[in-house]
Amino acid sequence: MLLTYGSILVSIVIFVFLHNLNKKKVNFGVRVLISMFMGITMGAIFKNNILIIEPIGKIFVSLIKMVVIPLIVTSLISSITSLESPQQLKKIGLKTLVLLLSTTGIAAAIGILVANVMNLGNGIQFAKDTSFQVKEIPAFSKILIDMIPKNPLASMVEGKIIPVIIFSLFVSVGIIIEDSKKTEAIKPIKDFINSFAQVMFSITKIIINLAPYGVFALMSATAAKNGIATLIPLVKVIVAMYIASVLHMILTYGSLLTFVAKVNPIKFFKKLYPAQVVAFTTQSSYGTLPVTLKTLTNRLMISDKIASFVAPIGTNVGMNGGGGIYPAIVAIFVANVFKIELSFSHYLLLVTTTVIGSIGIAGVPGAATIASTVVLSNLGLPIEGLAMVLGIDVIMDMVRTMINVTGASVAAFLVANSEDEFDRVKFNNDDKENYNLKLA
Repeated sequence: MLLTYGSILVSIVIFVFLHNLNKKKVNFGVRVLISMFMGITMGAIFKNNILIIEPIGKIFVSLIKMVVIPLIVTSLISSITSLESPQQLKKIGLKTLVLLLSTTGIAAAIGILVANVMNLGNGIQFAKDTSFQVKEIPAFSKILIDMIPKNPLASMVEGKIIPVIIFSLFVSVGIIIEDSKKTEAIKPIKDFINSFAQVMFSITKIIINLAPYGVFALMSATAAKNGIATLIPLVKVIVAMYIASVLHMILTYGSLLTFVAKVNPIKFFKKLYPAQVVAFTTQSSYGTLPVTLKTLTNRLMISDKIASFVAPIGTNVGMNGGGGIYPAIVAIFVANVFKIELSFSHYLLLVTTTVIGSIGIAGVPGAATIASTVVLSNLGLPIEGLAMVLGIDVIMDMVRTMINVTGASVAAFLVANSEDEFDRVKFNNDDKENYNLKLA
């Protein structure tokens, strides 16, 4: 009991410290990073006694999820209706899908390479988990049907992003068509949506300011629940996931930013890292979306119309971490555990499956697990082997969520650059105080 009271007292002191950092205008990303490491330390020291503050983290996640649907609907419609024509929308959509899916394929290839070099799973005996249940793989046709919103309001209530995006696209196209015929008649609804979007941005700003406190509580609970002892047998798998993620950031994203967008990748990641830290700690691309949108527009200096279109799609389609790297690593691990030799054709099939699967699992709960199930099934590998890595899933979910968000952000940045919707002068401006205040 004494330790519980002690954890509460220390937590209050840390909250006051974080509040003072905010008053001193310390960079938002730095504050979130500090809160993350403090949370890990508290969890390691106080263990289960710190779980008393876990509700604070859960409340933060609930608040940030609260704004996602109305933010997506209003910002997406507002942004798309500002486009010049439906043809411009089609062009942006095609570029977005190509970038998200191609980088997912590259991510899978990097995952295969790292897993083979590290010889994951070799020498490990299969430990059957009786509580493990194979997740049912939805039929691709069913996934496509479920993407179409039969009831838009129900999709919003259930938090189904893809149906909400499709509904918003139809509303946007309808407004564009009618606006060309009866501008005055459509003006009230456009004004309402634009005003509502501004209100949502204001609410989002308030909630984002709570991130350091929420992240501290979340990381304290995560560190308390996942002790070092549970990680040792599968530490190589965790290391492989992190190495592959870092390589993907440097080689894939770094090359695209350097040679296609012609910007300094270090500067890009430095400006993006508030969204990366929130993604890493909350383990939710969906929940990180409000922070991602603010980071894209206020720190990376791309237009609202591109950010609001690409970022929401990137939370569900072409997930580089959960849909690319992770399934590839799991497949190699399971193959080695069961001593199944994979050929070059298997690797090609693995990459192809991850790309197609990253569309098919859009909006499905437990997307990374489903993606791995799809890959294992297509390769004829024992799905039961997936149970062995589920115990360390939370540790890998942190970095794969960060990669998912980074991939969507890079795609948005490249699309904005190609459409001349990127302010290069402001991006290169190192006025840290200016963009920090805008974000937080």
